[in-house]
Amino acid sequence: EIEEPFGKKQIGSSAMAYKRNPMRSERVSSLAKFVIALQQSTAMTAATQWFERTLDDSANKRLSVPQAFLAVDSMLVILQNIFDGMVVYPKMIEKRIMSELPFMATEYIIMEGVKNGGDRQELHERIREHSMEAGKQVKVEGKDNDLIERILADDYFNIDKEKLVSILEPKNFIGFASEQTVEFLEEEIAPIIEKYKDLLGMEAGLRV
Repeated sequence: EIEEPFGKKQIGSSAMAYKRNPMRSERVSSLAKFVIALQQSTAMTAATQWFERTLDDSANKRLSVPQAFLAVDSMLVILQNIFDGMVVYPKMIEKRIMSELPFMATEYIIMEGVKNGGDRQELHERIREHSMEAGKQVKVEGKDNDLIERILADDYFNIDKEKLVSILEPKNFIGFASEQTVEFLEEEIAPIIEKYKDLLGMEAGLRV
């Protein structure tokens, strides 16, 4: 569904030539663990001498604080590289969504069946049985999710294919996600970028 950048000559695995190990992401994960572990030494220092400016406090700070900042800076550089070259496969995402969406849409399908005169309890039981059988098709037999075909073949639901397809439109299930994303970027991220844009520009210049 998604991959980090992969160089033309990059080797994904020394043992399995077809693999594309997420090397950059693995490096970020490793550095993150290192930074988290640094907190333990500062906590122990605080617990034993309360930052009284003794040598054990000073020596600890001279190691843990710079190393933490350098490691986090490296993580951010690597993440920028990942995001700049990220590869997304929309068709794979669509395939995964559509394989699960029929199960997620069962409540909407029941509601539509009720609108068309069906009994809610009966519809619920029928769709439960169809879902179990469809799940068996997917998990046991390795076949495609055929829940929609089963519902269309069940006259009790009284739902035509066009209406069922409209119910299964993925955008019907995202709620306010798009609005919340825009709001977060505008209200949380944009002010931070604006505040530090001069520093960010200088850093970019140094790296170039």
